[in-house]
Amino acid sequence: MDVRAQISMVFHLDKCIGCHTCSVACKNIWTDRKGSEYMWWNNVETKPGTGFPTRWEDQEKYRGGWELCDGKPQLKSTSKSKSLTDIFHHPAQPTMDDYYEPWTYDYQNLFNAPEGDDQPTARPLSMVTGEPINIEAGPNWDDDLGGSPVYAANDPNLAALSPEQRRQLFAVERLVMFYLPRICNHCLNAGCVAACPSGALHKRGEDGIVLIDQARCRGWRACIAACPYKKTFYNWQTGKSEKCILCFPRLETGQAPACFHSCVGRIRYLGVLLYDADRIEETARKADEELIEAQRSMILDPFDPLVLEAARRGGIHESVIEAAQKSPVYQFVKVWKIALAPHIEYRTLPMLFYVPPLSPVLSSKASGVLKNETESLFHEVDNARAPLEYLARLFGAGHSGKVRYALKKQMAVRAHRRAVTVGDLDRATADRMLCEADCTTEEAEAIFKLTALCTFEDRFVIPPAHREMAIEMLEDPQEHKGAVGFGFVQGPKRGA
Repeated sequence: MDVRAQISMVFHLDKCIGCHTCSVACKNIWTDRKGSEYMWWNNVETKPGTGFPTRWEDQEKYRGGWELCDGKPQLKSTSKSKSLTDIFHHPAQPTMDDYYEPWTYDYQNLFNAPEGDDQPTARPLSMVTGEPINIEAGPNWDDDLGGSPVYAANDPNLAALSPEQRRQLFAVERLVMFYLPRICNHCLNAGCVAACPSGALHKRGEDGIVLIDQARCRGWRACIAACPYKKTFYNWQTGKSEKCILCFPRLETGQAPACFHSCVGRIRYLGVLLYDADRIEETARKADEELIEAQRSMILDPFDPLVLEAARRGGIHESVIEAAQKSPVYQFVKVWKIALAPHIEYRTLPMLFYVPPLSPVLSSKASGVLKNETESLFHEVDNARAPLEYLARLFGAGHSGKVRYALKKQMAVRAHRRAVTVGDLDRATADRMLCEADCTTEEAEAIFKLTALCTFEDRFVIPPAHREMAIEMLEDPQEHKGAVGFGFVQGPKRGA
């Protein structure tokens, strides 16, 4: 057993209000500079929708992640024999058209426009050419257009639905949408790390954060093609690739990442997980329907004496173990089993998990009269407006069992609290729903508390970074005394 520590995350989609505060906080700190205009290390998408870059989930086009060849996981996008030719032409590389042409506005025209009959306007200007442009795409171009036949109809996940389900999904009375915030998943079996020819990408040993060494990156962009979530970007100014760094300079000083700290809906949770690194390849070899349970089994019980012994033997500090025992991510993923990894069939083993959203009760219109399909306060999960098959494509590798389990448990918690606080649901019905959802009263209360009444300290359990231990293995710690963060002071240079 090779026990490692990994900073992991949970996003609770039922709490996301799509305000994009997280995106703006990240943009202002990390990508508000030349060469990174189109980069959104954190973005919020509307689902159903095509996302950013457009149709990033279409791996027939982008060929990201891993696939099984003779039972062994291999990168879809490249191989040893193709790595040289891919430098010059990579057919699966996304282009600017797949993202969008960044633009600004001609604000000066608001002040300098000559006197006229009309109010002056600030026309959009391309940040590439400086010329006026007709904006045709953006980082959340589907914004609030769930069910739209123009945008949402191109969502690759709709392939799991029948023509009748698609027709019903887009019917006005069934219109449904939810938000999907996305950052780098800091995967255990990261495709970007495996694909990098120059070895610039790496996972930090002490916390599993995936980083790009700007001094070693040669801008060959193999990482961009290999990442199925398209969360690495190319900076045309520096000639280097860049990605979310999970605000590690903030983590090293005990602060939550900027997108977590600024989250208005308080949907984000962060904590450390202990996992068995010896089982990464074994897990990636599993069939699609076994992947969720296999990844959960890799995550180790931080209270198990055997795990603790192996962790201490592997050099994991006692304070990190204590943080793992208090981790909210461990509760959501391993204990309650209501948080699921996105598109786990890509086999990168993401360490960002999502609590799938409960959608409103299904309604239909007949003879001009709109009515709900059920008279009950809480409808069956299978009758929700967002089809279970759609959510299963996102969070269950196409299999609905684990997603149904997570939704039923959330529904049972709501029924339990309704019986406690409002009283219009009898106790017997609430208990029956808890029993059917494999949930006890105590567990329901714990889920309610961490979901609805959580404090800052409950949501973010940040272990001490102990950078001194990592630095001691490589260099003289006295040279880094008093410093946190990047470890270099000069800016990256093209070709350096």
